[in-house]
Amino acid sequence: MTRLAGVVVLATLFLAGVAAAAPPNAADLEAELVCPVCETTLDQSNAPVAERMKAFIRVRIAAGDSEQEIKDALVAQFGTEVLAKPPEGGFGLLAWLLPLSAVVAGAVAVGLLIRSWSRRRGPPPAADDLDPQLERLVDEELARFDS
Repeated sequence: MTRLAGVVVLATLFLAGVAAAAPPNAADLEAELVCPVCETTLDQSNAPVAERMKAFIRVRIAAGDSEQEIKDALVAQFGTEVLAKPPEGGFGLLAWLLPLSAVVAGAVAVGLLIRSWSRRRGPPPAADDLDPQLERLVDEELARFDS
């Protein structure tokens, strides 16, 4: 059993090393970068600047640049707005935390509203509180359906 676990760990490490050494994919990069003109990802944009950015990406991949080097060059030229995914630190952290906090605040608000609404209603009427005349009518109707 321990040999099998060791083989699995080695295979995982080998595959991770092969994946890390793979050259960047132009299609993946185009999906992660935004056209500064139309503000859509490069893979969806046909704007002239987007076409030039796509050509730049292909040239840099052919030159052997890594994905991060290509992104860094485009950020240096166009700013962080060119990244489809905001940076995970600094001011970009706000872009990650704000939607999450809005969802949490909404869930808390809905929970409080439900709790408030459930407490406003009185207790359900007891079965013994039926009007005797209404109870007699219900019994007659039920008897008519039983026959």
